[in-house]
Amino acid sequence: MRKGVVASLFYGAVLLGAPLTAAYSQWTPGSELVGQSVQVETNGVVNTVYFDPGGAARVITPAGNVVQGNWTAAGGQLCLQTGTGRECWPYNAAFRAGQQVTLVSSCQVASRWTPLSTNPVQASGGERG
Repeated sequence: MRKGVVASLFYGAVLLGAPLTAAYSQWTPGSELVGQSVQVETNGVVNTVYFDPGGAARVITPAGNVVQGNWTAAGGQLCLQTGTGRECWPYNAAFRAGQQVTLVSSCQVASRWTPLSTNPVQASGGERG
């Protein structure tokens, strides 16, 4: 992968969610994001990423341009692909609306992600020992 291909598209790269809480042991990766949006700030530039159903993604730039792509959530990573570029972020727990998370992408670029809204996530029925 060319370093920062997706990153340059997002004016630096998009960085995603670190583990947020252990209470989501019944969580299916990506379920809280389907149909929702996340504001992503990289190098002072804020893009909005829409996680559409079926794995489609839309990135809206500050100028209002729309970049089409795809997203996946598996194997402890959330990945975005636009054009020929693909970038992934550590993803081991559900995002929570309004809770900002900072991570470093596979292109070694740090960004702050703030979900504007999320779908409900089923919490575990009990404590783990």
